[in-house]
Amino acid sequence: MTDRRKLFVGGAAAAAAGAALLTPNQASARPLEDVLRAGELRVGVNPTLPPRALFNDRNVIDGFEPEVAAAIAAKLGVRLALQAVGSPDRIPMVASGRIDFVMGAMSRTSERAKVIDYTVPVHSENYGIVAIAGRGHTTLEALNKPDVTLAQVRGTTAIPYIARAIPNAQVLLLDNYPDRNRAIAQGRAQASFDGVDSVRFALRPFRQVEWEVTGVPSFGVTYSGLGVAKNNHSLRNWLNIALYELHVDGTIERAWEKWFDGPMFTKVPHSPFF
Repeated sequence: MTDRRKLFVGGAAAAAAGAALLTPNQASARPLEDVLRAGELRVGVNPTLPPRALFNDRNVIDGFEPEVAAAIAAKLGVRLALQAVGSPDRIPMVASGRIDFVMGAMSRTSERAKVIDYTVPVHSENYGIVAIAGRGHTTLEALNKPDVTLAQVRGTTAIPYIARAIPNAQVLLLDNYPDRNRAIAQGRAQASFDGVDSVRFALRPFRQVEWEVTGVPSFGVTYSGLGVAKNNHSLRNWLNIALYELHVDGTIERAWEKWFDGPMFTKVPHSPFF
């Protein structure tokens, strides 16, 4: 077992137990009645986006999204069949009907909505500040000083924003997020501005310091839903009701807090009208 695999020991193994990996076969979008008739719900998740989804120490796909998918399948009264997908193939797979819906941080965008339909949001996606606790680096104003160095990953969304909103800070560009986190832990940088939803999970290996993660809603909040095939109204409508119930009874929030080591930075404003 690799060290990386050891890091991804999941607590939702029971929720994911019995989930089978699919092999490509039939490719036709299935309405709700076909899913019920088959007794199986085919769901795509990306196991390279921990803790949304990951392989645990038993080589089973685990994480927040498999746990939510298992709750949806249980409501529907069918077996859950998980399909590992990557970022390039996840939308084609759901658009072609090889899976019934796709997860994997499916941010709602007007461009994606040309080829797939979305359910109501499952979770929010947020940007903010990652820093050492107790040093006052919790606002954009506190970062906007020449003696502050921001550790950032090359080519990420935050870079142009930093140039506009935090122009006085120094920027240390690095190749990946583990290097970013290490630079802050070692004192080579004071903070970072980037996506913060998964960061508490990613900081687990850096326990030698106490971290502070602060959401910055002014950057903008986006929402991720379930992606379903275009015009598959019967399945999407049922999923909307199921997600509403899972928000109301706290299932989604509890799963998020367990896997992401804390609550969502922006709560999903669920509504009975959609």
